[in-house]
Amino acid sequence: MTYQDAIEYLFGLQKYGIKFGLSKTTNLLKSFGNPQNGQSYVHVAGSNGKGSVAALLESVLINSGLKVGFYSSPHLVRFTERFRINRREIKRDVVVRIVEELRKVIDPKHPPTFFEVTTAMALIYFEREETDISIMEVGMGGRLDATNIITPIVSVITNISLEHQFFLGRRLIDIAGEKAGIIKRNVALVTAATQPSVIKLFKAICEEKKAPFWRVGEDVRFRTKGGTLNYYGLKHTFRDLELGLMGRFQARNAALSLAVTELLELKGYNISERHVREGLKGTTWPGRMHIVSREPLIVLDGAHNPSAIRELAASLERDFEYGRLILVLGVMEDKDIDDMIRRIVSMADYAIYTRPDYYRSADPADLRDAAMPLGKPCEIVRKIPQALKRAKEIAGRQDLILICGSLFTVGEALVTFDPQKYKPDGI
Repeated sequence: MTYQDAIEYLFGLQKYGIKFGLSKTTNLLKSFGNPQNGQSYVHVAGSNGKGSVAALLESVLINSGLKVGFYSSPHLVRFTERFRINRREIKRDVVVRIVEELRKVIDPKHPPTFFEVTTAMALIYFEREETDISIMEVGMGGRLDATNIITPIVSVITNISLEHQFFLGRRLIDIAGEKAGIIKRNVALVTAATQPSVIKLFKAICEEKKAPFWRVGEDVRFRTKGGTLNYYGLKHTFRDLELGLMGRFQARNAALSLAVTELLELKGYNISERHVREGLKGTTWPGRMHIVSREPLIVLDGAHNPSAIRELAASLERDFEYGRLILVLGVMEDKDIDDMIRRIVSMADYAIYTRPDYYRSADPADLRDAAMPLGKPCEIVRKIPQALKRAKEIAGRQDLILICGSLFTVGEALVTFDPQKYKPDGI
């Protein structure tokens, strides 16, 4: 099997769609001696900010001298981005080897989904590489997400907003209940959720499972000062912290990640103030408030639901000065398109509607039609490279080009802007 064979096999599993449940992942891992058992994990769920919280935490833990695994999804450019250890992506030959082993135990009559197999790959890989701790990002929901077969030492729920309602439920409290499914008996939960009904639910489940419950905004607090962060934690106070990630909303994500480090300290991990300062400042997470040009200013952000779009819009107003806003928007068809468009197109002076090369992408004509009541000048450019070229033709040196709506949109844009650094698999 070549790497191309392995990737084509894995992506071929996408035709089986999204199926919730733990049994197939559990059965796969039994064939490998249950590599998830006896390992140390941090499990991260939530509606927005999972990747940023995980990246901030990863950077601090690496600076403390640990060997840190990180499993995330989706990838921006390359499949190998999903699995990394101390920021190094999994090697292609390792992907091939693990896929070959998995294929031998997969029943072709009852195949697992793409995400179930990739989750099994991550757990096998981290166990074989003997990571000190691995950060596992939930794919969707939590309760029946394939990652929920692990028993972490800390559980994290970033926040709750309306998302994936077809799968997770129509109401906010239904979605919160699915996210709360990651809460394990006697395992601490830390959350940045703010809604009283959600907090009440989390607290009740934690009490039932005797899981310590900690909240950003109550048990740990933070304050931004200029471009820095002050953190007032369970035990530590850190002042004038610098963040490597842009956007003021990252302050809350940083506070959440620091609450996790304090809980890890209680488990015996040695994390000093120097590790915290250097880790937060050195954090990178491509595609999130990512500046690729200054004249004109070009910003990419993977905001893909109304809550994330709202935070993005607020950051643009607070943190940037520009003339006109030229928007390049590509969204997945299963998102709340009307709400997203209402929040971001209303800010734009000109909108270009496009779509990434992915089967779930919304038709740009549907985006245009949804935005018609806003009366903003616009056009459709169906391919992202051409949409970016058109945006640069329109923009003046003092203008801002914003590319957002989906991580798939951002990934294609990164390949277009810098094909050497963001070199895709080419498959």
